[in-house]
Amino acid sequence: MQLTFDRRGFAASCLLTKKAATAFILALTVLSISTVSAKDVSGTKVPETLSAEDSTLVLNGAGMRTRAVFKLYVAALYLAETSTDAAAITSADEPMALWLRVRSGLLTREKMIDALKSGFKQSTGGDTSAVQAEIDQMIALLDEKISKKDEFLLSYAPGTGTTVSKNGTAVGVIAGLPFKQALFGIWLSEKPVQGKLKTALLNNR
Repeated sequence: MQLTFDRRGFAASCLLTKKAATAFILALTVLSISTVSAKDVSGTKVPETLSAEDSTLVLNGAGMRTRAVFKLYVAALYLAETSTDAAAITSADEPMALWLRVRSGLLTREKMIDALKSGFKQSTGGDTSAVQAEIDQMIALLDEKISKKDEFLLSYAPGTGTTVSKNGTAVGVIAGLPFKQALFGIWLSEKPVQGKLKTALLNNR
């Protein structure tokens, strides 16, 4: 009996294996996140700790993003060690995460994208060219409807990048420290999305 070797079939099998491995790694990133205890922010339970990959992150601060009388979302900042230095947090190549929980139906996908674009422009001093490709990648990941009670986790790991998760499922990873710096700068830069929220994230009350 003569055995034959199908090179095209083998290549396709390898490709599928790689895709499956990538999906499995993304799933592990989310499944490894656990919460212990909780802090209350206007009725929203905010985890006191997060265990992401090989890092245990602690709650640095949390607050509400408001606009006029509307409560749009709760944001929480997690670090390896607590800090009140916004510039150091933003620039650091260290594990950290931002957790967001939508509180209002007014925050649609379109308004979230507009807010991100505006936030990136503010955090980069008006010039997003260095990270525009990564910004476009993040916006492309937000391809589904955003509803009240949706949760987003933006988790950064050195050497890996920023993992974007929605409702416990990783939707993509965006590489690069400069992107992470621009992203966290939306909330922590000299021109944050809201000064009161920045203060809350730094636990300066």
